[in-house]
Amino acid sequence: MTLLIGLLLDAVLGEPRWLWSRAPHPAVLMGRAVGWIDARFNIGKHRKRAGTLAFAGMCLCALLIGLVLTAIPGNWIDVIVLAVLLAQRSLVDHVRAVATALRAGLPQGRAAVAMIVGRDTAALSAPATARAAIESAAENLSDGVIAPAFWFAVAGLPGLLVYKITNTADSMIGYRTPRHQDFGWTAARFDDLLNWIPARLTALLIWVLRPSRARLSAIMAEAPLHRSPNAGWPESAMAHVLGVALSGPRVYHGTTRDYPFVNPQGRHRIGPTDIDAACRVLWLAWGVGVFAVVIATLF
Repeated sequence: MTLLIGLLLDAVLGEPRWLWSRAPHPAVLMGRAVGWIDARFNIGKHRKRAGTLAFAGMCLCALLIGLVLTAIPGNWIDVIVLAVLLAQRSLVDHVRAVATALRAGLPQGRAAVAMIVGRDTAALSAPATARAAIESAAENLSDGVIAPAFWFAVAGLPGLLVYKITNTADSMIGYRTPRHQDFGWTAARFDDLLNWIPARLTALLIWVLRPSRARLSAIMAEAPLHRSPNAGWPESAMAHVLGVALSGPRVYHGTTRDYPFVNPQGRHRIGPTDIDAACRVLWLAWGVGVFAVVIATLF
């Protein structure tokens, strides 16, 4: 029941500006902690060992905080923390903002999508801008909603907080750059591990919306070709449900990466209406997940 209430509260309230303009969001605090650890310990010759120890310390702190919060009588603190750390409403809002901006013009669309993706956006075409938004929608449905809910269901607040600090660390230091390929190695690998099941659950939640169009065999064949061991699953499912091609070549830090397309036979000329369709898929998949939680709660 706690998980169900948390999912519903997040969907209704999202991230209230009146609150987070006055107090730092827990995710922001986690990001500051990761940034401080990166600046303080990502030095010297033994960066992989330093990164492993620093990351283990972060996870231990998250675990202890979770245990302390769990010891508070009642489940109200669980509901509040869960609702705050889920991101369904904010995800849809950010993705939909790209569609709105893209309708106003390509520069506006590029600026909006730059808020939610890590690739270079200055030279994106209109279809590439829409594709980036839809890919972010699919991946973040897994990372920002399904995975936190899954780990809360498995291990309560300790599991949720360990997952969130891991995902935050991966998003900041988990890149294969000269600075972070060693220091962030453990965080990135642990994030891959924690997202293995949720990514596939997310693909399943998307697939059941249109199984006649999104063949499960095609999703299972294409997902492992993705650059990420997990992101390919929700992206492939989203691509097939919408009938569009996703992933493909993109530019990071001035370097073009020639990644293969997911659902390459799908439409390549996509735009704001396809982003709107992706937002509908986000809510429908969320609804299927909520229904599954209700069934699990009853039985």
